[in-house]
This record gives sequence, structure tokens and C-alpha cells, in this order.
Amino acid sequence: MVTRPDADSSNDAAADDATTVALDAGGDRTDGTDVRWAPAEPAPKRRRLGLWIGVPAALVTLGAAAASLMLVAPGTSVAGVPVGWLTPGAAGDVVTERLGSTEIVLETGATVTAADLGASVDGQALAEAAFAERPMWNVTQWFGDPVPATVTIDAEQTAEVLRDAAPALYTAPTDATVAFDAASQTYVLTPAIDGEGIDPTAVEAALQQAFDDGASSVTLDDPGRSTLPAHTTTEEAQAGVDTLNAMLDSAGFYIGEERTVPIDRAALASWLTLSTGENGEVTFEADAAAIQPMVDTLPGLVAREAVDATVITNTAGEALWDIQAGHTGRALESTDGIAAGFADQLATGNASYALPVVETEFQTTALTRTIDVNLSAQRVTLWENGAAVDSWSVSTGKQGAPTYPGEYTIQSMYPMQTLYGTYRGPNGEDLGPYVQPDVKWMMYFNGGQAFHGVYWHSNWGRPSSHGCVGMPEWRAAQLYDWAAPGVEVSIHY
Repeated sequence: MVTRPDADSSNDAAADDATTVALDAGGDRTDGTDVRWAPAEPAPKRRRLGLWIGVPAALVTLGAAAASLMLVAPGTSVAGVPVGWLTPGAAGDVVTERLGSTEIVLETGATVTAADLGASVDGQALAEAAFAERPMWNVTQWFGDPVPATVTIDAEQTAEVLRDAAPALYTAPTDATVAFDAASQTYVLTPAIDGEGIDPTAVEAALQQAFDDGASSVTLDDPGRSTLPAHTTTEEAQAGVDTLNAMLDSAGFYIGEERTVPIDRAALASWLTLSTGENGEVTFEADAAAIQPMVDTLPGLVAREAVDATVITNTAGEALWDIQAGHTGRALESTDGIAAGFADQLATGNASYALPVVETEFQTTALTRTIDVNLSAQRVTLWENGAAVDSWSVSTGKQGAPTYPGEYTIQSMYPMQTLYGTYRGPNGEDLGPYVQPDVKWMMYFNGGQAFHGVYWHSNWGRPSSHGCVGMPEWRAAQLYDWAAPGVEVSIHY
């Protein structure tokens, strides 16, 4: 007996009959037929076609959903640049790159790019704004209106680039200049002259239009002209001239408020080097080495001995007049660092240098002076610090025109005057006018009464005047030099 290889022992009897046959000792069927088995067929596998189709479809769906959250809506353009299906970052780069490559063709045929002119848009901000308004997931925003973009250029860079590209369209400006004029000993300016060139606003407008239209180039046949201001304007140069001339007026080495050592205007100008600052302003610097030779002379020019003061006072001790003004003594501490310090100071526009000095105080001598007139003795006596220092005969007012006793002070003093008055009789009667010219050393103490010199008589010791105290001219000159306004006068019998 033999059994078919794929026979299943669990099969029923019918199955056994189909799979079992009798064989003899040689392996032949006992019924005379050959035994030939067909190969066993494998069991059929279960079909999973739905799985293989479903997984990719799910992935596509998930990817599309994710993309709709990250990409700009289809049909969106920023200033004519399509940015649909792009991320905001990529969209920003595309917008910026597109602007930079836009060409401008000048009337001379020269070509420059927007990037050459420093043109810019905030591509990233525009792309992010477009994405915020028009994300891909929002199908209502697909193929919307173009998003506008404002183009700006660097005016200074534009002028420079276009000038290099088309020099025939430009007239260069001329800067204002400042120089020292030896004839007038002042700084003078030469005014600036403005230049002319392509109007940057026209370039910007044309570039904006090209960008909005999606054009890759634009031709400027008539771009217009604009003024090109000088780097150093007339106003800036004038400000420099004003500062420099003020320095010339005040230049010197000072002790307090005193300009002890003035500086020659041309010398100061020779120390300064003028230049132009970043903003066109006039700047200057000083050469310390050029200043040093003058600094070396300062000790001798500054040093002086103290001078004591002599002052006329009244009996109350109030100063009336300086016979000799007092001055402190002084000496320069050191010249170290003065040249360098002054150079630094000059660069700031300050030409008044304060010198470091050591001072010696002066002493003051007070002279208390009074004038005594004795009408009985017809004599004047000068008193100083309580002691009589001189005395001489005078001629006071005669009968009818007396010199009035009293305590007075010198009110005013004149070196010469013409006197006008009236002759008086013994009883004060009017005897007619008189004129006395060229009367010297007038010192008024009581209205029209005064001390003065007399050249028309010599009656000293006897009353002879119209109320004044007369004396020889040389004595009047002596008194004039000795007295001062405010000196007390005592007139008595």
C-alpha cells in the first residue's frame, strides 16, 4: 500500500480511497496500472491588496495636509514674483533675488542692476505676510491678487554707481573750503558749488514699476536731474570759519581773566591743520611740536615781582583812590605738558589756555588824607595818617564873597577851566561879571567854591578871592596830585 504524499490522515474514507493503492513486490500496482503522482500544489495565500494601496494613499494624504500648513497658496505672487507652493523662507529669498537681478538701462546704454544700487525689499516679511494671509490650506485664497512690495534704494550708493556707469550724466559738486588769509589775518571760505546728476527718486520709481510689472529690466530714457550737494557745504564751512576766527580773536595764555601772553594770529594758524569730518564739517588739529618753542618762552613772560598797593582813604578807612595799584607776584609752575595740552584744547575750538602759576600776595599801604583850611591864618595844612605833612599860605574869599566854614569833601577835579562869576562889593553888591580863563588845578568842595591855582595876583596870606581858596599854581598842582575825590576838607577860623 502506498499513500499520496499530500494525503491528510484526517480525511474521511472517501478520501482514503482516492489516495491509497495496492502495490506488488516490484512496486507495480496489483491492478496492472502505473503509479504516477502529480506534484503537490502549494496552499493558496491570503490576498492583502487593500493594505498595499491604503498605506501610500494615507502617506500622500498626510503629506498634503502637512504641506498645506507650510506652503504659500498656489497662484500667489509678491510684486510679480510667483511664490505659490513655496515656504515663506524660500519665497522671501526668491523675491529678494528677483529684485537684485532687475536691470536698469540708462539713456547712454549703460546697464546696472538693482543690487548695484543697494535696492531692497523686505522679502522675508512680505513672504511671511503672504503666507499668513494665504496659506495653502485656505483654498479661498488660491490665485489671489498680487501682493505689492515697496522698493527702496540707497540714494548715496545709487548716485555713486550711476556716476561711475554714466559719467556724462553727472556734474560733480565742489566742496566749500576754508583757508587762512595772510592779508586780512582771518580765515575765509570759498563757497560750495552743488553738482547735478540722475534723480534717485526717478530711478526708485522706475525700479518699483518694473518690479510691480514683473519686468526683468527697465529703461530710463529721461530720468530727470537732481542736485548733488557738496560733502562740505557752505554752511558747514562758515561754521568752521566762525569758530576759527573766534579762536584767533581770543588766542593766548591766560592767568585768570588776563590774557598774559597773546598769540599772534598767523602763528596760531600755522599750528593748525584743517580737514573734513565724516559729515562734511570742518575739523582741525594742532601740532604740539610747533607750539613748544613759544611755550619755552613763557616762564620769562609770566614771571613778575609782587607790587604793593598804596591807597588814599578817608578817616572812616574807605578807599578813595589808588596811588599805586597792587599786583600779585607770580611764577609759572612748570612748562611740562603745556604744548600737548594746548594742542588738544585747540582741536576743540578753544584757544584760551589757562597757565598754572604760583602767586605771591601784595601788601597795601593806606594813607588817610585830609585838608585843613584856617581862614584866620589864611593857611592850608595837609594831614596824612594823623600827621601834618605840608602847609602854605593861601588867599580865601574877601569881604562880600567869603569862603564858608564847614566840613566838606572834594567833589570833582579838573586840570583846567575858565571861570565865570560876578564881582561883589564889600556888602555883596553886584559889581558886574568877570571871566577868568585857563585856571589850573580846579578842586571843588562846596558848590562853586574850589581850590585852584592863581596867576593874576600873589596876595598870599590875605583874603582876595570870590570865595575860592587860591594859591600859587605850583602849589595847586601839588595839592591836585596829593588829593582825590572824597578827601575830607575842614574850613574854619
